[in-house]
Amino acid sequence: MATRGALYAVFLLPVLFSAVFGTAVMADILQKPGRELNMWGFGENGPNGQHDESIEILGIKKQYSTSQPVGFDVKVSDPAFSCGDLYITIYSDSDRVITQSGFFQQCFSQNDPILPIDAKFSELIDVPGTYRAVIELTDSDQRDSLVTSEKFTVK
Repeated sequence: MATRGALYAVFLLPVLFSAVFGTAVMADILQKPGRELNMWGFGENGPNGQHDESIEILGIKKQYSTSQPVGFDVKVSDPAFSCGDLYITIYSDSDRVITQSGFFQQCFSQNDPILPIDAKFSELIDVPGTYRAVIELTDSDQRDSLVTSEKFTVK
């Protein structure tokens, strides 16, 4: 009889607790304004096909060689964003992540809106193909974001 009680305590209670706790967390997250659950990939321009005009990629070329690093800057023109985290992800044509970079706590002014600050994004992609750079800048509260993307080719 003691073995059966131990089995319930070790196996069944953690499963029940995880299900209840996970459901409560997801319900709380989805109740917040402006939040959505989208776990299924990216559209043509960015997540969910978004393309914000107030963020742009500067200096990206349409074509790179396999020995030439892909590099660019990001310009932000939205005055609501003065600090945030910058995420740069390069996807293959089949939406496979090739590389990801994060530049955290990027505080900038509208007089100098070029990101990343005190750093340069540069990544060598040595496999020929078509790629997409997706740029996302989230505000310091992680409640709002700007997204854009650009396609390029490596030959």
